[in-house]
Amino acid sequence: MRLGKIVKSNSHNDYVCQIDGPGDVPEHPAAEDYAFGTFARISLEEPGRHLVGLIYSTILMNPEFGTLGPRLSSAAELEIFSPDYLNEQATLVGVFAIGQVNPDGSVTQGVPKLAASVNAVVDTLDKEHIRSFHQQANSLSLAYMPLLLAQGDPLVSHLLLTVVDHMMDIFPEHQRQLSVIRSNLAWKVSVTPAG
Repeated sequence: MRLGKIVKSNSHNDYVCQIDGPGDVPEHPAAEDYAFGTFARISLEEPGRHLVGLIYSTILMNPEFGTLGPRLSSAAELEIFSPDYLNEQATLVGVFAIGQVNPDGSVTQGVPKLAASVNAVVDTLDKEHIRSFHQQANSLSLAYMPLLLAQGDPLVSHLLLTVVDHMMDIFPEHQRQLSVIRSNLAWKVSVTPAG
């Protein structure tokens, strides 16, 4: 499902996606579609090549906040008297690129070589594409985990817990290995805030 488009980047692999709102597309995404830990695909200019990312943050933009003065028109009146009025409220999500899929289907996990461009389309990744991104040589690969852990963000451990839970559903044959990773992450989540 289409989520929105890239509006800026914070670094080579940290992007900001503006979620499509009512009126932008015929069917705009629901909040569950861009939830924390959702896998996303960011289209690149070459057909068949895209980045794979994880949604790690939500930012709400409301330029009207702090302007407490009187209004000449209500929101309902604006639709009638100023149909060209631009609603500048937006929902933005942070998408951290964790790899790249090439036109031949090969996968690179970690820092992708290519970067996305402004207005690149962002979609959710379905279960089959998530599986093929993580399956290399008939085994499960999470080679991007050290890259995420190195970010130093306290939410990264929670993000990785969400990813591991998702992997347990997709790769039931790797439950043992994933439960060890999950236990380590859960310990880190509970101990790190204590200092």
